Amino acid sequence: MNIEIFIGNWIAASNAFDTEKYLEFYLPDAILNDPSVGRKFEGHKGIKKYFDSYFIGYNTQTAQLKIKIFDDENAHLEVQFTGDFPEGKIRGTFDFKFKDGKIAYVMADLIH
Repeated sequence: MNIEIFIGNWIAASNAFDTEKYLEFYLPDAILNDPSVGRKFEGHKGIKKYFDSYFIGYNTQTAQLKIKIFDDENAHLEVQFTGDFPEGKIRGTFDFKFKDGKIAYVMADLIH
């Protein structure tokens, strides 16, 4: 698995608001933990709720700023979000753990 290509495709699906394609990047039992919203989202059902609320709901577009790949299973991504939220533009991070070519766990956070 090429992590850089994988993440580029994941961002593209997010920016296209393609929920079905976005969810294909996650294992069925994946966890998305976002302390900036104070919640963990479990499985495709939970991650879909997160995506619908914070990406589709705020018309959020994501731009990759930096990526650091630690090994075949771990990567850190810095991004910039723009959208219909009060700040209009804000930076964020994602810390990924991959398994079997999909996202098993991701910690998402906003940079304040």
